[in-house]
Amino acid sequence: MEKADVLIVGSGIAALQLARQLQDHFYVMIITKDKIVSGNSYLAQGGVAAALGHNDSVLAHYNDTLEAGRYHQDEDSVNQLIVDGKRIVESLVNEGAPFDRKEDGSLSLGMEGAHSASRILHSGGDQTGKYLIKHLLKSLSRNKVEFIEGEMVYELVKDERGHCCGVKTKDKSDAIRYYFASHVVLATGGIGGLYPSTSNHPAVTGDGMALAFLAGAKLSDMEFIQFHPTLLWLNGKTCGLISEAVRGEGALLLNDKGERIMEGVDPLLELAPRHIVAESIFKERQKGREVYLDISRIEDFQQKFPSISSLCSKHTISVEEGKIPVSPGCHFMMGGVVTDRVGRTNIPGLYAIGEVACSGIHGANRLASNSLLEGLVYGDRLGKYLIQKGGGNHSSPLLSSIAPIKEGESAHIPFQSSDVKEKMMEHVGIIRKDEGLMTHLNWLRSQPLTFHEHIDFNSREEIHTYFMWIVSLLVTQSALLRTESRGGHIRSDYPLEDNETWFKRKMILQNKDGRLRVEYHEQNETKIYA
Repeated sequence: MEKADVLIVGSGIAALQLARQLQDHFYVMIITKDKIVSGNSYLAQGGVAAALGHNDSVLAHYNDTLEAGRYHQDEDSVNQLIVDGKRIVESLVNEGAPFDRKEDGSLSLGMEGAHSASRILHSGGDQTGKYLIKHLLKSLSRNKVEFIEGEMVYELVKDERGHCCGVKTKDKSDAIRYYFASHVVLATGGIGGLYPSTSNHPAVTGDGMALAFLAGAKLSDMEFIQFHPTLLWLNGKTCGLISEAVRGEGALLLNDKGERIMEGVDPLLELAPRHIVAESIFKERQKGREVYLDISRIEDFQQKFPSISSLCSKHTISVEEGKIPVSPGCHFMMGGVVTDRVGRTNIPGLYAIGEVACSGIHGANRLASNSLLEGLVYGDRLGKYLIQKGGGNHSSPLLSSIAPIKEGESAHIPFQSSDVKEKMMEHVGIIRKDEGLMTHLNWLRSQPLTFHEHIDFNSREEIHTYFMWIVSLLVTQSALLRTESRGGHIRSDYPLEDNETWFKRKMILQNKDGRLRVEYHEQNETKIYA
């Protein structure tokens, strides 16, 4: 049994930003089920959005964020994200973070979809996540921050008061360990690996959301999933992300007849919000047509996009020929664990930051390059809150109610993770309808599983599949109940926004005594204890 003051599950941008704030005040432990550099943040090609340009403003960035999210957000939370984000990015610039610059030394600010101004900061061209993760890692002291790699958190531990006080993990040999802390923070990312076509690391399948749900935390907006329009498409599968910055530099979307597919769809054409572009590409592919990014207009493509050029070369796609085959894939989850503005959940001692959280800032569709910004802001904000709150691990948690692990049978999971992925793409993908959603929901419900399975003796892979079943059920149920199309949630049987019924209306999902309870809230109201 090991103890820390603050225990962070996950190792992306939000986790590292938080650890950086806390390391001089608390003993911090970071647990990740793979390597530190294997998560989505490290893979991120896109940049960080911040209103730093002469012709830009906080108000413009705020308006773009609301428009992309179809006004499903909490406006005050969005405004504070943009204000705090600008301050934090300026601080990173001043401390020497490796953002790209022009020949005159000024910041190189790029354009991406649904932005009204050039405000995207990149590092290493299209390697922003990698460069920022390395920058944050350099700022961490290994004497103050301990990294536990290769251990999967499979249960949140609560004491007799109902406070979250630790976690149970399994290493790659399935050995079980306990870790305890005064504060437990989920920073586990999204759910992209729940689909066969995704820009995410395949291990990112919503573990944090399943953990929180099983512990009794509230979740919301689970129907809102962003499909990135342009993943490299080859031999019937996606092979990696082609950043939105490529379209920001002038690339066009053409079908195999040479027609621009975004003409007449949206005034912003290729730079329309992601859900609009993804839907257009999906509809072209449904007609049996291939879709390409025409990059022939972009000068010095390989210099501007080194990782994309390397990706294309690896898959024998010649960038010199000027056409990259693309298809949409799951990219970002707007919903997640309900939190307040510092990351507190409804469970005392449990916090959530980054993509795993639903803080009210993204609405129905995230604006491009607001995700790394979110991680930086909420990592910083929760750090300041915990420092102000104080109260490290100076006393032992109340553990008398925590039962020791006893011998028992493992949960029976009669399907593979690949079964969930294929059915999610078929029935709960880019465009949904009642029939398909019900088909998948009935399949999920027919499995011999509950929300109180004994999983201590299941393998990591089996637990991973069980968690996928839980998250798939939450997403599917939410998608079925929202009878409209809004942002990343597109219903062919309800193709329009229904503001009279659904404007700013959220579903709150919670595990109550082993049953899924759904509540409707006009605003995301939830009692905060932590």
